[in-house]
Amino acid sequence: MSTYYTLLGLEPDATYAAIEAAYQQQRQRYDPERVADLDPDMRRLAEVRSAELEQAYRTLSDAQRRQQYDQQLGIGKIAPPQATARRQLSARERNMVLIGGLVAVGLIIGIWIFTGRGAEVQGQPMGEVNRPAPNFTLQTLDGNEVSLADYQGKVVLVNFWGTWCEPCQRELPALQSANERYAEQGLVIIGVNLTDDERTQGRSEDDIRAFVEQYQLSYPIALDRDGRVTDSFRVFPLPTSFFIDPQGQIRYVHVGELTLNDIIARFTELQSSAMADATS
Repeated sequence: MSTYYTLLGLEPDATYAAIEAAYQQQRQRYDPERVADLDPDMRRLAEVRSAELEQAYRTLSDAQRRQQYDQQLGIGKIAPPQATARRQLSARERNMVLIGGLVAVGLIIGIWIFTGRGAEVQGQPMGEVNRPAPNFTLQTLDGNEVSLADYQGKVVLVNFWGTWCEPCQRELPALQSANERYAEQGLVIIGVNLTDDERTQGRSEDDIRAFVEQYQLSYPIALDRDGRVTDSFRVFPLPTSFFIDPQGQIRYVHVGELTLNDIIARFTELQSSAMADATS
């Protein structure tokens, strides 16, 4: 679940100093001067994320607002209810309450199934676009090559990441789980490592390999050694993920941490849409 805390890359017990520092760091990423040269789609996403950051900061930096928000999440301290004298329900009243509850639950389940919501996986909102995905061919960490064009006809998730990026680390189990569960159904995941930035920070490809082995990632890890692919996709904050439909069009862009439900929801939608188009 995406919360104000995950938006800032923090845990719910973060101090106010940590909230301030995280906010200032994230705010710099979405500075208007930095996003001015981006294409309209990415600039709009940056503006939306900037507004979300402002709202998160206003809430978490204020003690009263933060307490109310934490209680909404179920992590705040809630005052114990005052003890009040109350008479015991009679057997007839208890039966009526039980029957009424069962009827209500039955109605909810019926509506849920009838509307098709029971089988639907919900992901967090993402930026919707519709533009061709830049093709690329990169060497992978295991010495092979991966080309986006080879996966025409499949739903592809291209995930840009770095070993230093904490949100990137947190989403890796979801990416690996999605790969294990849905690769045979047509989902392709390509992790593009910002290798030029890794080198700038003193990390080698052996360090990247050890990191990948630690998380037991089985999907291809492509090495963007000169930053060209990162630039062609107009990536600036990490992690950034692109959901590409079977026709090679970027349909969704997500800046930030992905969950398993996010991946399932987008994959299911794009695959179902492609199948519907093929049969129409």
